[in-house]
Amino acid sequence: MVCKNSKIAVILGLILAVALTAYAADSRTRLKPGWNLFSPQQDVELGREVSRQAERELPILNDRQANAYISALGRQLAAHAQGENYPYQFKLVNDTAINAFALPGGFVYINRGVIQTADDEAQVAGVIAHEIAHVALRHGTNQASKAYVAQAPLAILGGVLGSNSVGGVLAQLGISFAANSILLKYSRDAETQADLMGTQILYDSGYDPRAMVEFFEKIQAESKGRAVQFLSDHPNPENRISNVQREIQRLGAVRGSARRDSSDFRAVKSSLTSMAAPRRGSRPATDNRPDNGRPETPSGRMVAFNGRDIQFQYPENWQQYGQGSALTIAPDGGIINNALAYGMVISTFEPEYDDRRISLEEATNQLLDDLRRSNPDMRVTRRRERIRVGGHQAFLTETSNQSPIGGRETNWVITAQAPDGVLHYFVAVAPQNEFGRYSRAFEDVIDSVRFR
Repeated sequence: MVCKNSKIAVILGLILAVALTAYAADSRTRLKPGWNLFSPQQDVELGREVSRQAERELPILNDRQANAYISALGRQLAAHAQGENYPYQFKLVNDTAINAFALPGGFVYINRGVIQTADDEAQVAGVIAHEIAHVALRHGTNQASKAYVAQAPLAILGGVLGSNSVGGVLAQLGISFAANSILLKYSRDAETQADLMGTQILYDSGYDPRAMVEFFEKIQAESKGRAVQFLSDHPNPENRISNVQREIQRLGAVRGSARRDSSDFRAVKSSLTSMAAPRRGSRPATDNRPDNGRPETPSGRMVAFNGRDIQFQYPENWQQYGQGSALTIAPDGGIINNALAYGMVISTFEPEYDDRRISLEEATNQLLDDLRRSNPDMRVTRRRERIRVGGHQAFLTETSNQSPIGGRETNWVITAQAPDGVLHYFVAVAPQNEFGRYSRAFEDVIDSVRFR
């Protein structure tokens, strides 16, 4: 009996030792959201409303490869965030400044400059993890709650946000997407919390958490002698680097298998670095049509676009928005409420296929199916016809869709396969009763296309 009891004692002792070792190896700082009048669902509603404003103000980067990369990386990190299961979204901003921000409910924006400046994927992951932590800890609506209490009589606070629409609360607090928005101005304590939780997210996602420290050091080096936007938008708490280093020690030894880099990061960084610098003020205009409601007639004088794999010419009184594999060219006033009403979209499409190379016709069918899914009002109005683009076979399909200015619009959907096998497509857009005024300009653009 004594022998049996001693064996049980030894086993229990081993279990206790393992448990204590595990606790000692991961005695992470426990973090939780602060006081909040908003519900998590209202976080999402508020964030979505302000994100619409943000995307009217910001030059969102339209590059399929870069956007797919940042979305996949962001979702992977968000899976390890504590708290509410927010519908996280990640978008790139065409700005070379080192900066990122997050809105309540999971709307995260990362400047192209973050990727261009980072040495490896783990450093980019550190920036994203920091922004995810602001969302998970509900820092934005915590700030908004404090502002609301300062304005609202205590007698009516009970349930007031349950009856008020989010739009009404935004209007009452004067919240909008702006540099001084209370949703984006965090305290130093909030920044410290985001640093610590971001480090935990990095560690739990399998990345080397030391990358967080490295990127802070890089930002500090960049800031010598000049202002860096990240530091102005994110108050620099005391001992930021040492706080993160202590958190890494609490998490335990850095795993030998911790990730640092990937070929996807290298490819996207190379692509973004090779892009032309973004034009200041080159964001899409919103409902700024002339008094007669129509943009200027397309100019007969053309300017050149020279990309890595395609070149073409477009009217000189049109502007170019976006970079890389997704461009919009439009006249001033051609973009209404963030939707194209007059102009052209030029992009690439990656069809699904087995081991065989599919035909241009099959690829075109897949593209049209994709366009119909995102544009349920779209209808094919004219049978597909064969044309030539850049000396290569192409198809033109005419469709009709709902116009952002009301009524119907006519679209030409043109698909062409470049010599390297990449499917390029062009969508020409104008209101149905004005399409004739634009068709010559659309033809001139298509006739000028050359593949590299």
